[in-house]
Amino acid sequence: SKLGKTMVVTKDSPSAMQGGYYCKVCDCVVKDSINYLDHINGKKHQRNLGMSMKVERSTLEQVRARFDKNKRKREDDEKNKAEDYDLEARAQERQEEEERQRALKRQRKKDKKRAVAGAGEEELDPELAAIMGFGGFGK
Repeated sequence: SKLGKTMVVTKDSPSAMQGGYYCKVCDCVVKDSINYLDHINGKKHQRNLGMSMKVERSTLEQVRARFDKNKRKREDDEKNKAEDYDLEARAQERQEEEERQRALKRQRKKDKKRAVAGAGEEELDPELAAIMGFGGFGK
């Protein structure tokens, strides 16, 4: 029922009547998107979601295990990267492919020339050729 109507919003207006971003979890209205993002990442909102803001303390063994895991992962990535990307082999393949394309293009050009030359050589009737004086040409 408020659609299409103008309303004046002041500081004293109830929060439900004010514009902005509404957080259902905390039941609050925030004026703009920057403050809304600050609110979403803030302690009050996180606590209302049931998240603890305490950081768990890691033991020495957990840290060492994490370092070993990351080291193995990096080594595997480097090994896979080296296997997947062999520049010389790729350059050789590319060169061979270009040569195949050139050979195919030359073959098509030769076939086209033969087709054009073959189309020009029509079979003449031997009697007509003899009358016209072409008896000794061609074959």
